[in-house]
Amino acid sequence: MDGLLAGLPPVGAMLGMAGAALAGGVSRGFSGFGAALVFVPLASAAVGPRAAVPVLALMECAACLVFLPNAWRHAARRDVAVMAAGATCAVPVGAMILAASDPVALRWGLTALVLLAVAVLASGWRYRGAGSAPLTFGVGALGGVMSGTAMLGGVPPAVWWLGRSAPAVVVRANMNLYFAVLTAVVTAAFVWRGLVGVQTAWFALAAAPVYGAGLRVGALLFARTSEATFRTAGVALILAAAVLGMPLWDPLTGR
Repeated sequence: MDGLLAGLPPVGAMLGMAGAALAGGVSRGFSGFGAALVFVPLASAAVGPRAAVPVLALMECAACLVFLPNAWRHAARRDVAVMAAGATCAVPVGAMILAASDPVALRWGLTALVLLAVAVLASGWRYRGAGSAPLTFGVGALGGVMSGTAMLGGVPPAVWWLGRSAPAVVVRANMNLYFAVLTAVVTAAFVWRGLVGVQTAWFALAAAPVYGAGLRVGALLFARTSEATFRTAGVALILAAAVLGMPLWDPLTGR
């Protein structure tokens, strides 16, 4: 017990992690994706990406189980299998980047990735060309690297599948099934690289309840929101998270 308590993070860091989890949960429940886009920049500003990213992986392990039964029924399982195979092969590369990178440099890189994702989402651009197994595998590999580095692996497949002609229920199921596979692989990679420890468990315990509450709040907001407001609010929330998570503000906060 003393060893566990010795790893207890500062209260301020735990509160910062919980606040980021609430915002990330609202985004995930509201839009169906985007937890990492919101959580990682905000949590990284509080505790650094090397501590923040594995916490989200642990929380998503539980969240994915909730979505799995419905996803299995409606997903295009062959396409998801190819996408997940590409991601699985690439996740260890992303985990090595996370373990070896300078925290500040990595946070700037995460900010750039989030801003790029905001630009793609705001532009409405979608890939509408012909699909193939090698191309699907490649998109998954890109998602695997981004997921292992920052839990941002949902961006490439989201852009890919949203451009297809499948019904929305299939696209959403594809994403949920892909996330279920990818989250398991990412969590295993983080354990392998020694990125999950006692402090990670404490952060997860502090953040998971409010993450769940955020999922519920986001779902309720979605049910009461028009499509135009939904898109605008989602992009604005992600953009605000990217700006607030910049290392640029560290001298002002004393970090």
